Amino acid sequence: MKGHSPKRRNISLLIYHEAIAHLIKTVDQLKILLIKTESHNIEKRMPIGIDEACRIIQEAKSTIYSLARKGLIPCYKKGEKLFFFEDELINWIQKGKKKGLDQIREEMSNSIYRYGNKKCHRHHRILS
Repeated sequence: MKGHSPKRRNISLLIYHEAIAHLIKTVDQLKILLIKTESHNIEKRMPIGIDEACRIIQEAKSTIYSLARKGLIPCYKKGEKLFFFEDELINWIQKGKKKGLDQIREEMSNSIYRYGNKKCHRHHRILS
């Protein structure tokens, strides 16, 4: 390296080695986090039976069997047995949340804005 003093070259190498050491440490930390996250997700995805589904949804077995037969609840059938995943049941419950009056008004307002007054008046006459 022409024009670079040995001292400057040593400093550059030191910075380079420190950067490499920092990157190796960071990668090791990321690996540990990834392993923890994967093991947590595996635990969360363990299938549960009808009794546990009843506890989560707070409904009787007959209700859950009826919902499953109609395809209204996320479930899996293996032979004669039904299986569920807790996270899917919780998502299903959250999606079924009833809308409040304010949310309904906001959706109607957005609908009127999006489709324009003329189209909404026409639908209003049909529904009236």
